[in-house]
Amino acid sequence: MKTTICDLLGIEYPVFQGGMAWVANASLAAAVSKAGGLGILAAANAPADYVRDEIRKIREATDKPFGVNIMLMSPYVDDIAKLVVEEKVPVVTTGAGLPTKYMKDWIAAGIKVIPVVPSCSIAKLVVRSGAVAVIAEGGESGGHVGEMTTMALVPQVCDAVSVPIIAAGGIADGRGLAASLMLGAQGVQMGTRFLVAKECTIHQNYKDKIIAAKDIDTITTGKRLGHPVRALKTPFTRAFQKNENDASKTMEELEEFGAGALRKAVVEGDEAGGCFMAGQSCGMVKKEQTAEEIIKEVVTEADVLLKGAAKWVK
Repeated sequence: MKTTICDLLGIEYPVFQGGMAWVANASLAAAVSKAGGLGILAAANAPADYVRDEIRKIREATDKPFGVNIMLMSPYVDDIAKLVVEEKVPVVTTGAGLPTKYMKDWIAAGIKVIPVVPSCSIAKLVVRSGAVAVIAEGGESGGHVGEMTTMALVPQVCDAVSVPIIAAGGIADGRGLAASLMLGAQGVQMGTRFLVAKECTIHQNYKDKIIAAKDIDTITTGKRLGHPVRALKTPFTRAFQKNENDASKTMEELEEFGAGALRKAVVEGDEAGGCFMAGQSCGMVKKEQTAEEIIKEVVTEADVLLKGAAKWVK
């Protein structure tokens, strides 16, 4: 299965792995790239030295294209922006802000910039600044989310800009890939499905919770803070929601309550105090597999569906 995004990036399959903070390290990104997708290293809030080491680990493991996701709210963002140029990273994806400040330097260095966008207006802005593609991410996704749903957002972004669109949010199998292509996208980005990849180094408790999750097992908190987050329903997320609805709680108290919760989930598997970020697709994720098995299963399912679609047309 090849689309224009495959030719543009030199990848075999139109499948990106989400740049999930604390999750998407060199182990996972390299495995996805080796399997023919686009593995993405999450820079998150990490300092430049850590990100450099992870980039070099990916290059030791594979010569396939990969990306680095830069969170624009990171205190180290200026350092990371320079680092990806120095390391000649093939692809940069961005989130949590506008990347326009850095795009001129990235593009001059030959980096293909693919921002995550929550709306048509932002998609138009980053394309005018030189983005070669955009990831249109709906609110069904895990982690930080926007208001628009994937089904409504993707076709509108496809109509708004002329570059390839990658659909994201609530996609975890071949049905999601096939549907995304029919909406006009040239590929998909999956996060939650890759949480259970065997090369993903998160705590086993995290993987077990994803596999056990049902369709209604996520919750969105943090709207009062201006950056809503979707995660599994746990003692932590329920307590956060209760505090958020308590007018006596200050913004500072809410921020302090949530500090470090993702690390507790990823590293410690803390089921009481951890924030287990996950998308609404979690109910479709039922087993641990290698990254290669995940990608090939998704692509094969989509291929069968697309080839059989003619039966609906008379």
